[in-house]
Amino acid sequence: MRQSSLRPLAWPRSPRYPYVSGILLVLLAAAEVLHSRVTSTTVLATLPFVVLPLLWRRREPRTGLLVVPAALLNFLFRPELLMTVAVAGVMGLYALARHRVLHPALLGAAAIAGSLLVNVGHVAVGVYDLGGRAPAVGADGSLSYFTESFVLAVGVLATVGVADGTRSREESRRAREAAQRELIAMERRHAAAQERAAIARELHDIVAHSVSVIAVQAESATYTTPDLSPPARDGFQQIASSARSALTELRRLLSVLRADEVGAEGAAPVVPQPTLDSLRALLEAHRSGGGEVTLHTAGTRPAVLPPSLELTVYRIVQEALTNARRHARGAAVDIRLTYEEDEVRLRITDDGPGPGPRGSRPDLGGHGLSGMRERANLLGGRLACGPAGPGGGFLIEAGLPVRAGSRSFAEGVYE
Repeated sequence: MRQSSLRPLAWPRSPRYPYVSGILLVLLAAAEVLHSRVTSTTVLATLPFVVLPLLWRRREPRTGLLVVPAALLNFLFRPELLMTVAVAGVMGLYALARHRVLHPALLGAAAIAGSLLVNVGHVAVGVYDLGGRAPAVGADGSLSYFTESFVLAVGVLATVGVADGTRSREESRRAREAAQRELIAMERRHAAAQERAAIARELHDIVAHSVSVIAVQAESATYTTPDLSPPARDGFQQIASSARSALTELRRLLSVLRADEVGAEGAAPVVPQPTLDSLRALLEAHRSGGGEVTLHTAGTRPAVLPPSLELTVYRIVQEALTNARRHARGAAVDIRLTYEEDEVRLRITDDGPGPGPRGSRPDLGGHGLSGMRERANLLGGRLACGPAGPGGGFLIEAGLPVRAGSRSFAEGVYE
């Protein structure tokens, strides 16, 4: 019931309202002209300028500057005020005040001055019947000649006041809605910051603790285990080094998650993201852990590449090497990096078992592979992965445009 009762109040805000009300006013004008048998050329000539511009009053409120003077001129030549002219004059004046085409004080003064001039015109042409006598301004009762000016002034002030009040309420409503949207956005940001802080606490309390224990145990094993062979000692040292690197990366991640919580001053210093030049260290780390990897490059590397592209290539290679160590231990990894004019191509293969139930690899639904696809897609590129061939092995192939968004590839999986 409440919604249906509010519909009539919402109708004037409809985009169709100016056209519907304008057409009704045109029909009313035609009916009045026919019923009153208006024959005055001036009245008939000014009537279209009073009515027709109101059809576009919302799109172009300045049409009221034509409607209001035309209505006063029509009233001057036809003192028997047509209802159409009265309604149209009010609508034109309302449009001017509602959209602040002129300042309300200036608009009201101009409209009252126009009404007074029309009133003086009526007095001058002898509209008032005084038994054949000409009205004498200053005589007893002469102020009654200006009653119409007083009535018109009251109407002008009322119309301008209502229109300006409506405008003020609309501005207040929009300000409240904007403030409410900003409050909701702040609450969402606060909730997201709290969620990130909770994640950071879990990572610190569980993952960081476990990794630190691994680093300590691996480091101490070289001293507490008797008769440890040099390769085993190097392996433990490598485990400890990898654990310490993981802790460093984890601290950087925690500083990002807690950036909003501790503020800019307490945030950890910004560390440069890996680039293509960091691939050498990444490959050496893989070899030091017992892995075999070969990097082949082709083409001419551009002098400047987008940092996001270099980071994506690094992360894809990093994830591929991690998967090879995890699911195809001892497999040889071959990386081919090709620089072309408009894109960088990356092809990574290994000779380990292929994915599927008969191999040691998991299926293609892992989070690491999904993350690689997402990184490629963010640059407008593509990434496909799957079995390298009938003999086994795994293949990852990516094409990354040099200019982000210059090309778009579809995701695919090699069968």
